[in-house]
Amino acid sequence: MSINQFVASCINVVLLISASGLFIVCLFFLIECTAALFAKASTRGADRKNAKVTVLVPAHNEEIVIGSTLKTLTSALKEQDRLVVIADNCSDATAQIARTMGATVIERQNLEQRGKGYALDYGLQFIESDPPDVVVIVDADCTVYPGAIEQLTQCAIATQRPVQATYLMLRPKNSQSSKDFVSQFSNIVRNLVRPHGLARLGMSCPLLGTGMAFPWSVIRSVSLANGHLLEDLKLGLDLTIAGHRPVFCPEAKVTGYLPQQSQAAKSQRTRWEHGHLQIMQSYVPTLLKEAVYQKRFDLLVSILDLCVPPLSLLVVIWLGLMAMTLLFAVLGVSWIPAAIVATAGLCFLMTIMTAWAKFARQDLPLLQLLSVPFYVLWKIPVYLKFLVKPQSVWVRTQRDKI
Repeated sequence: MSINQFVASCINVVLLISASGLFIVCLFFLIECTAALFAKASTRGADRKNAKVTVLVPAHNEEIVIGSTLKTLTSALKEQDRLVVIADNCSDATAQIARTMGATVIERQNLEQRGKGYALDYGLQFIESDPPDVVVIVDADCTVYPGAIEQLTQCAIATQRPVQATYLMLRPKNSQSSKDFVSQFSNIVRNLVRPHGLARLGMSCPLLGTGMAFPWSVIRSVSLANGHLLEDLKLGLDLTIAGHRPVFCPEAKVTGYLPQQSQAAKSQRTRWEHGHLQIMQSYVPTLLKEAVYQKRFDLLVSILDLCVPPLSLLVVIWLGLMAMTLLFAVLGVSWIPAAIVATAGLCFLMTIMTAWAKFARQDLPLLQLLSVPFYVLWKIPVYLKFLVKPQSVWVRTQRDKI
């Protein structure tokens, strides 16, 4: 074998492995979203009777929005329940507003340990002397729909597992920006379609940061004290590894709004995207090791779900690999990798159209999908930044008034 043939053979092997990996991810993505078409309504949970619920609301400088959030929560609680706001490193009127709304407020000042995980751990330590039966976590900038707290509580009691509500990020009011339409669609796929599909497949649901309920023994089985960019995703994986697989409760609904300001939107997306990539790097080996050690197939599924990157990044990866495989095919290397990548692209396209037709037709006009290439271009600097200087410190997204 000549040197040129050896090099061509090595290139072909690398391209085959890369193309096959992309195909597996896109095929799983298709299976996941197709399963969502056959999702069933979750069965009604057990009547909680006299079960005690504590709602924890971590808040960092949320004076603009926290009043609206607490108003929806106080009306949903029963006499034996508690509403606890963790005013974390606040320098505004968050604590005062929360107290006037009837919440129990605890204040935390620690500029070295910053992030939602540390705030939640502080809140759990505060209530552990008189622990509730169920802990519900709600972000300070959300709208909690009527009945959501009760539905989450009932489901947590019935299953004795973590529970995730439907959590959707809506585009800003009156916004007609194509970027906002596509961002909302991406959120629908991530937070609604894929959890529906995983639930239908009998697998664990990712935790999304708000609208989460936990039996007390479950939430205390893992540590929340961390400053990870996506502490919610990390928490869900830690609980899954520990044997407490989160379940999806689609009837319970919580919503928030995408940021109106461009810089705030970019900051939020950077945190989400970099956090997801960091979780992939650290948890894929851990999940693989635990899947073998515990002999659990569901952890392998969690790996596949985790390896589905943000949609725009998946598009970038597909375009880059498609161009590369075509180039080397023209230069004399095998056409097989290019065919595999093209098939992966077909799976991805089918997935997007399926998700749009079933779950986003009312929110996203079909013509708005044509703006996806521009949305991808907007996101490329976020991914390049990850290669050069990945974000490692939690940064709060600037709020807009609800």
